[in-house]
Amino acid sequence: MDDDDLRGLLDAMRQETSAAHEDTRRHFDALENNVERVENKLDATADELHRHFDVVTESTKHDIRLVAESVTQLTEEVRRAFTALDTKIDRTATETQAMIKFSHAELDRRVSTLEESQRTVHDSVADLQTRVERLESGTH
Repeated sequence: MDDDDLRGLLDAMRQETSAAHEDTRRHFDALENNVERVENKLDATADELHRHFDVVTESTKHDIRLVAESVTQLTEEVRRAFTALDTKIDRTATETQAMIKFSHAELDRRVSTLEESQRTVHDSVADLQTRVERLESGTH
């Protein structure tokens, strides 16, 4: 092989290498463009997810506030119910004690009347017995 053949071969190899280099460059440029598109989509998706997360977070905070308000309201209702029950129990206990006191006083009056009547009957029986004894002792 002479110098011209060698130069021709080197030129052909340079052209093939240059063409391969160009083809590789186009391939890498296409990959770079694809990577950029994927990155842009990822960024957009990340932004969208971030916005969605913010919306969900706000919605959850709102729901938590509603639940907290409901719990506060229920607590107040329970307190009012307990207060009403305490008042009713106290009133009922006072009324019951008054009725018991009245009943006790009435029973005490009735028992006292019965005791007085018993004393009177007892005294009358004792009087009668004394009279009968006197009468019996006078006849003997």
